[in-house]
Amino acid sequence: MNFHGKDIKIFAANSNPRVAKEMATQLGLPLGESEVVNFSDGEISVSIGESVRGSDVFVVQSISTPVNDHLMELLIMIDAFKRASAARITAVIPYLGYARQDRKAKARDPISAKLVADLITVAGADRVLSMDLHCPQIQGFFNIPVDHLLGVPLLVPYFNEKFGGDKSNFIVISPDLGSVTRARNFALRFSCPLAIVDKRRQKANVSEVMNIIGDVRGKQAILVDDMIDTGGSLCNAAKAVIEVGGASEVYACVTHGVLSGPAIERIERSVIKEVILLDTIEIPEEKRLAKMTVLPVAPVFAQAIQRIYSDKPVSPLFNI
Repeated sequence: MNFHGKDIKIFAANSNPRVAKEMATQLGLPLGESEVVNFSDGEISVSIGESVRGSDVFVVQSISTPVNDHLMELLIMIDAFKRASAARITAVIPYLGYARQDRKAKARDPISAKLVADLITVAGADRVLSMDLHCPQIQGFFNIPVDHLLGVPLLVPYFNEKFGGDKSNFIVISPDLGSVTRARNFALRFSCPLAIVDKRRQKANVSEVMNIIGDVRGKQAILVDDMIDTGGSLCNAAKAVIEVGGASEVYACVTHGVLSGPAIERIERSVIKEVILLDTIEIPEEKRLAKMTVLPVAPVFAQAIQRIYSDKPVSPLFNI
């Protein structure tokens, strides 16, 4: 039985309209007519400029800076489509904000990731399409289907093309214990060994590197993580890999470029030779460094959208 609507319509809020337009272009569609603006008091106003009755609607919105504004834009757009009788609404969220608040780290902590999942569901979304959630178990916070794409299949081909077939001098490094699964996946695809940076996080955005688990001496190291926020963890890990581990050079590849606070300055001053990012979050030109390479996610998201509409599995995209 098919649960999709009569046609596909792609709409965008304000966080990443360029990527939404690229997704629509990949599917041979125009971007849906909509406007998201603010009243003078800061309230968000959404206006949908075309009929969506009976359509399969995909709303593209990363929950990135300003996080709360972009979250509210997404919720209000979903509500607008629900009230306009869309057949099915999929929230396409390349980067899910609040995903790091996924558990109670101390007494009386909120679990904000669960709250956000509930808000998206109650607003009227029928399913979610996202990439590299900070913790894969967040899929279980939603009471609707979640298709979870991976960034590694997009990142590995870049290194394969850049360095050719000889990988004997490379090693993939997880910058912390939480990223081991992602780094191991990268190492398997890139056919090279894995090492781990053991660190102690004293408080949010502050970490102290303790040790390198694995032999990285003389190696070309590739740090693999899900995001760069302030850049402290990644830059400290890169420094330790060079100074403690004795690696010859360090590359970094991440899915989400949050790049808040002093991130740009830290990356610029760091020992990292090149940073490879995906454009799940719009990166302004003023933040793009010479050592930064940004790869597109629109093609894989467009394929996922087509598969969801056609009731085909999304899992083959994990092996692209």
